[in-house]
Amino acid sequence: MDKKEVLEAIEKLKNDSSKRNFSQTFDFQIKLQNFDVKKTENKVDVFVSLPHTIGRKITVCGLVGGALFNDAKANCDHTIVQDEFKGMAGNGKELKKLARKYDYFIAQADIMGPIATTFGRYLGPKGRMPNPKGGCIVAPKASTKPVIEKLQKTIRLVVKNNEMAVRCPIGKDSMKDDEVAENVVTAYTALVNALPQHEQNVKNVQLKLTMGKPMLIGGKK
Repeated sequence: MDKKEVLEAIEKLKNDSSKRNFSQTFDFQIKLQNFDVKKTENKVDVFVSLPHTIGRKITVCGLVGGALFNDAKANCDHTIVQDEFKGMAGNGKELKKLARKYDYFIAQADIMGPIATTFGRYLGPKGRMPNPKGGCIVAPKASTKPVIEKLQKTIRLVVKNNEMAVRCPIGKDSMKDDEVAENVVTAYTALVNALPQHEQNVKNVQLKLTMGKPMLIGGKK
């Protein structure tokens, strides 16, 4: 993908957009083709480290034991210690609310069993279970700080079984155009590398603002 084409799309989207009293989000959309997403070997689920943030704070909840509690409490937006798991286990309403509230959940590596038992059925369907591919499993004597710092610039691209497309927020209109464009190119490259036939599986790429219409990048329809 050509960064120049992305910058042209960003400029046009901004020029065509009416002034808003809030910062709009740039949504990145890739439509796919020519492969069976339901086949196990074609599953696409990648965590991408972007060069810049997406223009907002990424919220992180820590699920930890005593070894990581103080560190997680100092660095996470919210921390749940293992002693609290049992009391939360039967409260489906609160667990569903928790699953919606945070962007990522990180976990202490040696208590993944209890975490799966208590939170798995609520975090799993939302794609929020702590995932080693995203660096979200933390050793008991490690620090959560570098993990959380990395997550501030991390997005997850998933191709779902019922949709031949990927969508994700990629930046804000308050960011520099270059920063948004670099995020777009990085995300596109990571997704293409994860697809079974790479660019042959890309039908088109679009960018849109929250209140605007999508715009094609690169001319594909």
